[in-house]
Amino acid sequence: MKYAIIGAGAIGGYVGVKLALAGEDVTFIVRGANLDTIRKNGVKLIMNDGTELVAKDVKATNDYDEVGPVDVVILAMKAHQVESVVNDVPKLFGPDTVVVTMQNGIPYWYFHKHGGPYEGARIQSVDPTGQISAKIPADRVLGCVVYPASELIAPGVIRHIEGDRFPVGELDGTVTERVQKVADSFIKAGFKAPILENIRSEIWLKLWGNLTFNPISSLAHSTLVDICQYPLTRELAGDMMIEAQRIANKLGIEFRVPLEKRIQGAEKVGKHKTSMLQDVEAGREPEIDALVGSVVELGRITHTATPHINTVYALVKLLAKTMDEEKGRVRLEGENPSSAH
Repeated sequence: MKYAIIGAGAIGGYVGVKLALAGEDVTFIVRGANLDTIRKNGVKLIMNDGTELVAKDVKATNDYDEVGPVDVVILAMKAHQVESVVNDVPKLFGPDTVVVTMQNGIPYWYFHKHGGPYEGARIQSVDPTGQISAKIPADRVLGCVVYPASELIAPGVIRHIEGDRFPVGELDGTVTERVQKVADSFIKAGFKAPILENIRSEIWLKLWGNLTFNPISSLAHSTLVDICQYPLTRELAGDMMIEAQRIANKLGIEFRVPLEKRIQGAEKVGKHKTSMLQDVEAGREPEIDALVGSVVELGRITHTATPHINTVYALVKLLAKTMDEEKGRVRLEGENPSSAH
């Protein structure tokens, strides 16, 4: 199949290399140093066992018109970056083009084909102007939950840390020919890609950890195991997760993993910095609204109190605002500058 992958960062690069090496026609839509490097050298993927894979037979461009219609568009960017490309994404659409959304958090299409009293409602914290919904129609979308962890360590070079699971699903839970084709293509590339009848339930399970550990880690400059083993932050994470669970339950979602087991799972990951903490340390805009603001909004919509989530949201939003105004980053440094982390 013909793929256009918007973004060749940690996840887009990982997925694109594996798809290309499995024989798919892959074009990366990228900018800057990444674009130049991929055009010259392709994309290198360093697997967690040290194996190096290089996809040289890929195309890279920053011109959507040059790509034209494709079979599958993969949105491999953070949720707050999607609106910046919505005017160009439709240039990739043919009659049957599907869009695989690989954003963390509550997606802009959440209430499309949801049914019930919230059918068709727009998540304003994720799609504030409505332009994403207008330009990337939810009828084209296949939901996807990203479980692997990887990082962009240099232009055109991705390091895989762990995981290979990308569950996919139609928004109405049906098993269609198009979702089967995408799942088969992912499986051929070496991924686990089960087709789920309730993709929203899986989104909530991943979000359950993201909405708590990401902001807490960015505020406390601590890793997952630190948060889970310090009684006060472990309690705070649990309180936030209880509030989120109440919202999800009102939306018909049941969690297949108990709360304490979800926290234990985060603890087992060890000294891992969340993506939000990495962004704060690097001076990048952190991904807050899709992960936390959307849950605050859903709490308001469903008349569910979220005092702990609200407090953490306010603090991390202020941190992001201050970083933006000061054009700075926030890092914790040890006594020895070389030990900064």
